[in-house]
Amino acid sequence: MNFKVPSRLRRLLVDSVELPQLKFPVTRPRSQPARRRVPTQLAPQRLTEVLWFGRNPGDLRMLEYVPTGVKGPMPLVVVLHGCHQNAEDFDRASGWTALARQHGFAVLYAEQKQSNNANLCFNWFRPSLVTRDRGELGSIREMIDFSRRLHAIDDSKIFVMGLSAGGAMASALLATYPELFAAGAVIGGLPFGAARDAMSALDVMKRAAARPAEKWAELVREVSPDADRFPAVSIWHGTDDDVVSFGNAEASVAQWLAVHERPQTKGRLRLFEGGERREWRNDYGDVVLELVTLNDFGHGLPICPVAEGREPANDTERFILPAALSAPEQLVRNWGLA
Repeated sequence: MNFKVPSRLRRLLVDSVELPQLKFPVTRPRSQPARRRVPTQLAPQRLTEVLWFGRNPGDLRMLEYVPTGVKGPMPLVVVLHGCHQNAEDFDRASGWTALARQHGFAVLYAEQKQSNNANLCFNWFRPSLVTRDRGELGSIREMIDFSRRLHAIDDSKIFVMGLSAGGAMASALLATYPELFAAGAVIGGLPFGAARDAMSALDVMKRAAARPAEKWAELVREVSPDADRFPAVSIWHGTDDDVVSFGNAEASVAQWLAVHERPQTKGRLRLFEGGERREWRNDYGDVVLELVTLNDFGHGLPICPVAEGREPANDTERFILPAALSAPEQLVRNWGLA
């Protein structure tokens, strides 16, 4: 049940952050010539910071965009940035709020603080911070619950997308709160439970941990022993990712295939310009897992179209990369938000 927050109290809860109506050029962090940029197709809208949403055990920031004039409950997309990034820059470059305004869904950003991690990475590798209702995971859950209470959110259409460290945190959310999400996307990320401290995190990022599929699945079942269903998962990874090894995408596939109790097959293959998509379906014909492989692609969020331009303006833009397929736009279609 939703309730109305008095306007005076609402002014105390939120602080508006106005985003300039700019199209930012973005380039790949590679040494090859002919640097490129990726302008946002649609002008970003306005993010609002929520200053109080609960206990906030992980001490994160919450920012949101909720379109006006939407009739009935709307979907919610939770977005988690990568290391060296922040919500405002990520939103300008990815265009999530512009898509939300166009299609009528809400967007929620969780943002890391430098006091928690010097590189602004979500601490996906610390068990105490990715335990149900504790640490950073608990903060993100509280943000979602606050948004559900404050706005007309369709509880059956809550999604999460994360890049890099945000992708690993998205894995943790999908594993720990399977009842909360309809689907999620892990882009340039890692499987749940891949590391337990900073040193092992650095190691698995470079080389990927080798475990049998059932061992990967046990990590998920241990944190959600009573789950009667698990969300559909979309995994995106570049073949030339030199920050997070492609082996982590393969490990994620093994983990979620085993969780969904699907056989370890190669899946149904579909080719597209610049890569391939493999999908696995359940007995009812629904897609429960997909792997989007991007050829000759580095570490970052794939966005199109591509235009020639200047160097990246900030660290966020370094990891928003030109591609033939735009992940936010494709996910909007796959999740039935368009």
